[in-house]
This record gives sequence, structure tokens and C-alpha cells, in this order.
Amino acid sequence: MLRLAAAGLTAAMGAIHLHLWAEGYRDLATIGDLFLLNGVLGCVLAVAVLVTPYRWLGLVATATALFTAGTLGALFLSLTTGLFGFEESADAELVRPTAVIETAGVLVLTTLAVSALSHRHHPRR
Repeated sequence: MLRLAAAGLTAAMGAIHLHLWAEGYRDLATIGDLFLLNGVLGCVLAVAVLVTPYRWLGLVATATALFTAGTLGALFLSLTTGLFGFEESADAELVRPTAVIETAGVLVLTTLAVSALSHRHHPRR
């Protein structure tokens, strides 16, 4: 269940970035390319979380949690000081849902990573 939630939140993050890229962010210097990259990588990582064998799941979940945390950090920067010359508004389309999805994604992915890594280091009896 945790794996499905992690993959779903990661896919949602990627889908939001692809949607916003298609709706006009693609025309923004640097930010447009980063939105496309984030959307594609988010979808690829969502699939990776689903299909990775359990012995590697902790590493994939950790990488995906870090990627999601970086994305959330970039959103925060764009809302406060700006990012690559781009300043986002808290009232912009999908900012609040994105913040919720990315925060939940970091929490779920971190939980999945810790769970998978702790089970991996315990020998079976």
C-alpha cells in the first residue's frame, strides 16, 4: 500500500509539472525546461517505485524522496526569493495542491525508504 501511495504521489507531481509546462510554462526561460524535466523524471520515478525489486526499493525510494524534496524546495524558493529569475505567486494555478502533494510525497517516500532499508538489513530467520 505504501509503495502505491508513493508512486501515485510521485506520478501526480510529474503530471502537474507536465500540465503546467503544456499550459504555458514551456515559454519561460530555464523554468520551462525544468518543468518538462521534472514532469518526465517524476513519471519515470513513479514507475521505478512500482517495479523495482524489493531489495533495491529503499534506494529508489530514497532517490525519489530527495528528488521530490528538491522540487518542493524549488517551489518554496520561487514563492519567496525567486528561482532563475522566476517568481511564483501562492495564488497561481495548482500551487497549493502541488505543495500538498509534494509534502505528502516526501513523507510517504521517506517512510517507504526507511521501511525498505530497515527490512533489507535484518537477516531472515
